[in-house]
Amino acid sequence: MKKGKKIYEGKAKIIYATSDKNLVIQYFKDDATAFNNQKKSTIEGKGVLNNRISEHILSNLSEVGIKNHLVKRINMREQLVKLVDIIPIEFVIRNIATGSLTKRLGIEDGTVLERPLIEYCLKDDKLGDPLISRDHILNFNWLNIAQLDLINENLTRLNDFLLGMFRAVGIKLVDFKVEFGFTHESGKNEIVLADEISPDTCRLWDTITDKKLDKDRFRKDLGDLIPAYTEVAKRLGILHEQSNVSAVNVTKLSSVKKKTK
Repeated sequence: MKKGKKIYEGKAKIIYATSDKNLVIQYFKDDATAFNNQKKSTIEGKGVLNNRISEHILSNLSEVGIKNHLVKRINMREQLVKLVDIIPIEFVIRNIATGSLTKRLGIEDGTVLERPLIEYCLKDDKLGDPLISRDHILNFNWLNIAQLDLINENLTRLNDFLLGMFRAVGIKLVDFKVEFGFTHESGKNEIVLADEISPDTCRLWDTITDKKLDKDRFRKDLGDLIPAYTEVAKRLGILHEQSNVSAVNVTKLSSVKKKTK
């Protein structure tokens, strides 16, 4: 499908129009950002890994009935996805306390929560993506009760699925962030998951060592990000292609960095 004009560019992805009004092409960038875009860098190969990991997870979600925007992966950096109107809310699911939760509430980092915690943040960079409540969502008509309950149900199912998927490969799913949106196919407004699921949007710790395998490596200057993302892809059994950011190129990148230390 031919790529059309750019219709949106975010921190990590670019959206392009196609000849089908209901479909767009999503391009994964190598840009890395943290702390509401205050920390920035370009990390070669990050977009390729996120594309592969997210495609694998979203495809599996479709098989268990969790509707999402993925149609298919086109190449190493691009996916064909459904065009959606994004709901202006970031949905955060926490299984273990870390990050902003520990700072806000004084909870010890690494505390395992008795039950998954769902938080809502208004999607607005200028305001710093502030934490909001269920009542905010309903009062300002961002969603109605039925829509919010449907999303919460999907979040619970999604969390259960991801916990199992990652646990099976020796990874703790600490928390993750996702967005939802409305499709308009066949005149129907349907809510679907409309976000990548990758080490950019999840906190992932090794089950035994608690080693960080996610974007916290960039946020907290914990070392190379690419080997950590590659480790996640390898454990999920999806890093097979030897093009762009293949295992060969990842090794080269790591070798260059080691020599310059």
